[in-house]
Order: sequence, then structure tokens, then C-alpha cells
Amino acid sequence: MEKALLVTVKVESEKDNWPLEDAAYELEELAVTSGAEVVNSITCTCDRPAANLFIGSGKADEIAFLCQADDIETVIFSHDLSGTQQRNLEEAVGRKVIDRTQLILDIFARHAKSPEGKAQVELAQLEYLLPRLTGKGVVLSRLGGGIGTRGPGEQKLETDRRRIRKRIDRLKEDLQRLMLHRHTVRKRRQENSAACVALVGYTNAGKSTLINALTNADQRVQDSLFTTLDPVSKGIRLPNGENIVLSDTVGFLQNLPHNLIEAFKATLEEVVEADLLIHVLDVSHPRFYEHSRAVSSVLQEIGAADKPLITALNKIDLMDDKIWLNRLSADFPEAVCISAKSGQNLEELLNSIQKKFEGRMALVEVVIPHTQMGLVDLIYREGRVESVKYLAEGIQVKARLPKTAVEKYLKGII
Repeated sequence: MEKALLVTVKVESEKDNWPLEDAAYELEELAVTSGAEVVNSITCTCDRPAANLFIGSGKADEIAFLCQADDIETVIFSHDLSGTQQRNLEEAVGRKVIDRTQLILDIFARHAKSPEGKAQVELAQLEYLLPRLTGKGVVLSRLGGGIGTRGPGEQKLETDRRRIRKRIDRLKEDLQRLMLHRHTVRKRRQENSAACVALVGYTNAGKSTLINALTNADQRVQDSLFTTLDPVSKGIRLPNGENIVLSDTVGFLQNLPHNLIEAFKATLEEVVEADLLIHVLDVSHPRFYEHSRAVSSVLQEIGAADKPLITALNKIDLMDDKIWLNRLSADFPEAVCISAKSGQNLEELLNSIQKKFEGRMALVEVVIPHTQMGLVDLIYREGRVESVKYLAEGIQVKARLPKTAVEKYLKGII
């Protein structure tokens, strides 16, 4: 486990609503998730980043002293550093220096399991590396390991700009094919009348726990950041009998690096193409208002801000003051207070989803001829049957069905 020193910098010229202590707390969460042992941390403010060291030379000397005193191996900055700044800082403090984006990429590399997830992480890493080749210079030939070096491996570090661009192009082609495959799957869902609902939220808000509770998806659940990178989609039946598809997605973060959003575009398309979003918000977290604003910011960036949305105020089982939930419900319109872990109020959440899709369902009464008995199975599968009568000419079925299914399968016999 690497010993790390965290450096959280508040840049006054930047438009950032997060207090310095909140940014420091989240940087520590990220560092711990990456496997670092946080030995010490410091905070500082500056009007604007210095071109050579990002921080002042006096603060760099202080970091060098702390690294020497505590035998620290890695210094982690809360802001992105240019290649030149990173190289100069490493020379000044005598230790490996990484920035916030490298830290997040390291966590993604740890958690990516599927070929698609690994490809997306590698693309983000290479796009991060490419503009820094000049600034890092001879450092690229350094052998080493640990935080900030996981992913494609030494081949990434030793390659030149041309080969990196070629690899980036190849990864984009691979991900484009995956995107087309996802598009085909979504089109098939639409043809089968299934609406798509995507879970979105800040990382570690409880999305995987919720999809497990609703669908028995068996998603890996862990109390750490970015546990889920590979999206999963599962079918679920609403109380009125309508079948929908529920999708879990990668968690969001305050100031999520843009190249990560670009690399995970194929995954985030599940959000953009969804018929409804469920914003899972951990109301037990002291910074949940900031988390909510961060999620809204990412939705705005990917073009999904205008999607119909239900807020699921999660982890209410961890709250002692239940009266506080009344105010939260007022702050978040159409919110449902739930506990994905204990199952509390999940039926209420399903009813809220159902209300959003009320216009999709139609009450039909039809006589199915004996020669088309397969339609009876389809009606049971696609909707909710209210009554059945057996007649000489066939079976009379009264049911609520998606309008698209009525149009597609029953138009000729109604």
C-alpha cells in the first residue's frame, strides 16, 4: 500500500461552489479507493495556478519536507496538472506526483472487468497521456508501478505520439461498433414495447443495491467509489403488468473529467436514450445537495438534462431524524424516500415509475380465435390480464397492454 500525501488546492479564479474541506474529503475518498494509505494532507488557496509548479515554491518546499518526514511515496493533487507542472513538482519534492484525473483513471482501471470497460478506460488514459508527452519527457521511460500507472501497461508509457493516436483510433472504432450493437439492442427493446429506465446518481449512492433489490441482478455491491463501470440491464414488471428495462450506469462525480465522459459515451448512451431517469441520491451523505448538483451538471453535459426524472432519496434507513425527510421531499419534486438495502418504499417507487408511463397503456377487450392461441401467451407476457372468458369462438380477454403492443399484435382482431 503506497503512502500518500494529499494536496487540495482551492483556485479562487475558478467557478467552483465546493468548499475546500469538501474537496479535501472527496480526494481522500478517491485515494483510499485507489488503495493508497493517506498519511498526511494539506490544503491551500491561490488566485490562479502557477505555470511551473501549479502552487507556489514555498508550498512545494513544505510538501518536500512532509514527504521526507513521513516517508511518503506519492503526492496526489486535487487538480489536473500539465505535463510540465507534474515534472517540475516531481523534481521539487523528489516523489511521484499524480493529479485527480490520474487517480480516477486508476480506480477505473482497477474496477473495469469487461472488454468494453477496459477499452473505455484505456481510451481515457491514452487521451489523457497524449497532450502530456512533451511535458513529461524522459519520465515516460521510467519503470515503475502503483497508483496512476495501471491500465494498458508499459506499452502505453513507451509508445510515441503516432502510435498512441493509432491506438486511440482503433479503440474508438471498437467502441463505435459496441455503440452500434447497443443501438440494435435498444431498437429491439422498442419493438418489443419495453420502456427503458436508467438509474443515475453520484458514485456510491446505492444504484447497484437498488437494481439488485428490484430485479435480482446480482450486481457487485461495495462501499467504495466507482464499483460499477460496466452497465447492466434487467427486465422488471410494474404493478400494472407493464414490462420495462432497468439499466444501472457508471456513477457520476463532481467535475468528472471530460475525457472520461467522452470515453464512456457508449455506456452513457443508456442514459441519453432512456425514457425515464431515476436519480438515486444518498441523503445520508452530508454533501448530498452538492452531489445532486454534480449529477445535474453531468446530465446537462451529455444532453440528458430534459429527460423525465424521479428522485429516489436513498439510504433513509441510516437517518435518525425522519422529519427531515419532509423538507427533502419539498426540495426534490416527485421524490420518493427509499432504502434500497432494506427494501423500504420500493413499491412506492415502482408506482411512481408506473405513473410516468400511464399514457403508454390501454385497456382492451378482445376475443382471441382458437387458431391464434399464441396471442394469449403474449398478452399475459406483455400486460396485466383482468378477466378471461372461454367462448365457442375463442377466448375473450380483458387486459391492460402497452399501446405499441396493441398496435403491433392485436390491430387486426380488435
